[in-house]
Amino acid sequence: MRKDVVVLGAGIVGVSIAIHLQKRGRSVLLVDRRGPGQETSYGNAGLIQREGVYPYGFPHDFGALLRYALNNTIDAHYHMAALPKLAPFLFQYWMHSRPAQHKAIARLYAPLIENSVTEHMALAEEAGSTALIRPTGWMKVFRSTKARDEQFRDAEQVKRDFGVNFEALDDKGVADREPHLKAELTGGLHWTDPSAIFDPFALTSSYVELFERLGGEMAEGDARTLEESGSSWRIQTVNGPVEAGSVVVALGPWADAVTKRLGYRFPLAVKRGYHMHYTPEGNAVLNRPTLDFERGYFLAPMAKGIRLTTGAEFANRDAPKTPVQLKRAEPIAKEFFPLGERVEEEPWMGMRPCTPDMMPIIGKAERHKNLWFSFGHAHHGMTLGPITGRLLAEMIVGEKPVIDPKPYRPDRF
Repeated sequence: MRKDVVVLGAGIVGVSIAIHLQKRGRSVLLVDRRGPGQETSYGNAGLIQREGVYPYGFPHDFGALLRYALNNTIDAHYHMAALPKLAPFLFQYWMHSRPAQHKAIARLYAPLIENSVTEHMALAEEAGSTALIRPTGWMKVFRSTKARDEQFRDAEQVKRDFGVNFEALDDKGVADREPHLKAELTGGLHWTDPSAIFDPFALTSSYVELFERLGGEMAEGDARTLEESGSSWRIQTVNGPVEAGSVVVALGPWADAVTKRLGYRFPLAVKRGYHMHYTPEGNAVLNRPTLDFERGYFLAPMAKGIRLTTGAEFANRDAPKTPVQLKRAEPIAKEFFPLGERVEEEPWMGMRPCTPDMMPIIGKAERHKNLWFSFGHAHHGMTLGPITGRLLAEMIVGEKPVIDPKPYRPDRF
């Protein structure tokens, strides 16, 4: 089989790239070891985070650092055995998260975020799946006036700098929007510009169906079989070998399986995360994704039930599951909202691919012809998949990019 482009990785980023290349007249094969959207793109909070111009940074507050050091929180957990390997990444992450650097990164990151909702909606309209994207925004709720007021001040700054809209709510305003919350709250911050995805896996699947309607093809294969073949690239699939003029590595947390073999050493780490679905008790309804800010877990209404998601777990990528954060969160969440029985027997675990400067790696490989990279989207893979797909496809075919891709270039590391 011969293709113009092989895209390695069928998460939301790889699927979006494949669609945009196929729309631009390229013949594309999308390759994954599993079905599309079954890894990191499957389990997330279901947000298109239009407000997320500040990527999630490493805390610089001494109190927060001390709290995390105790390793008993919901929003962060670490494996002691993994720290020696993670230490260089964590140090660089901490350095990039200093206030001045974080603010500068937000300016570079904002163009991606600003196009997140519109590019998702464009694909969803073509795919016939707009019903899966709901314009509800999402909400942080607070148990103390201190946290509330600090978050209101930060939101005002984001609105001034980036034009993102929000509503500052008192306790009554929260109750009006989410009448089934049971906790004693001082208020809430409702980000109104983001959208919520009712079923991330179904949305990704609908994009795959669009890709196939456009003439694209999928195949099961192992990205580690990628090799240069003269002026082309070759990969083995279950249907036999495939040659292509270009290849895109969009393997998320497994990108190094290819990049290291080709001589690239990116400072890529993973933040693991867990989720579980619950049936709501009685007639309880959650209208929009909601963060219990001071406790550090997230509830989102999904097709399968109410999804409880945890924060970041710093561990070796392939270490066994340790869903201690979910265990810590569940009793608190049940006091916060009337969660009923678990829907699944086992918690789901996924891995967010992260760079120390909190921005994805998008662009052409420095030392190989027709090799392209697109990974490292951290917490915003679902948010940024479609805009990343458009941006990289435009670069590959030689169109003028919708935004300046320079800040995300691979050779910055």
